[in-house]
Amino acid sequence: MSVRLAIKVDVDTDRGTREDTLPLAQTLQGAGCPATFLFSLGPDNTGKAIRRVFRPGFLKKIGRTNVASNYGLRTLMNGTLLPAPMIGQRNEGMLRQIRSMGFTVGIHCWDHFAWQDYLARWDLPRTQQEFCQAVREFERIFGEKPRVAGTPGWQVTAHSLRVYDEFELLYGSDTRGPHPFFPRWRDETFTTLQIPTTLPTLDELLGRPEYPDERIIPHYLELIKDAPDEYVHVLTIHSELEGRRYLRLFQELIAAAKAAKVEFIKLENYAEMLLKNRESIAVCEVHERSIAGRSGTLAVQGAPVFCD
Repeated sequence: MSVRLAIKVDVDTDRGTREDTLPLAQTLQGAGCPATFLFSLGPDNTGKAIRRVFRPGFLKKIGRTNVASNYGLRTLMNGTLLPAPMIGQRNEGMLRQIRSMGFTVGIHCWDHFAWQDYLARWDLPRTQQEFCQAVREFERIFGEKPRVAGTPGWQVTAHSLRVYDEFELLYGSDTRGPHPFFPRWRDETFTTLQIPTTLPTLDELLGRPEYPDERIIPHYLELIKDAPDEYVHVLTIHSELEGRRYLRLFQELIAAAKAAKVEFIKLENYAEMLLKNRESIAVCEVHERSIAGRSGTLAVQGAPVFCD
């Protein structure tokens, strides 16, 4: 049986970019594992996330995942008691270093907090403005146009999907679901391929009684090995977790997956292979749903639809 795994790294914060991204990249490089790093490029307003306190499940999640320890006090004050540092400007050397190590780089967002909390309220011009700021900063740092993106908190609207089409991205990874698809939002179908995250993220498992730390790696292996032959799982990790406090656990996960004959692949290669036969890719509705271990709702792949 051949099971494949692709890794996407979301980099959310200034500290995560500066301190946690390189150890994670070195771990991946040392293990011979390709990965796609998606960077937050604008202001780090992490401190403003305290406004989510009334969101169902938010307090439970921050208690389970030890947010203060994992993100640091300074990060939790950014954008409130302290000015929001500009992540791209402060860390452009680090971003270029990650690319020079052979990893694919793409856009996570401009302002992580703003996208995750306000995207649903934005009209098309406001959504375009936000994404264009990230594109301009990406082009300034890397000297090329972005080909991939994946948004904070798996937050999607028709406007954000339309913006992806306008920029002719190779693919987006903004949803949760079982397989790649072209997204349909209500009565509109979009042309940018979506490659969803198929596996739970570490912070969705941490602190839950059914997943003590010693059960996390076996749980991932069970999910991966239960997949059909040639299936591609997508795992989203975070620099702030797997690149810091849980780096050893992530190293052990990679070693266990390799011992189980899991093949690590590049998302870009996977997307290019799929797009050679666009007609075989399903069109699926995108729904707003809640999932275990995460507060609020996020974009989840629905059943295939038949288009005229």
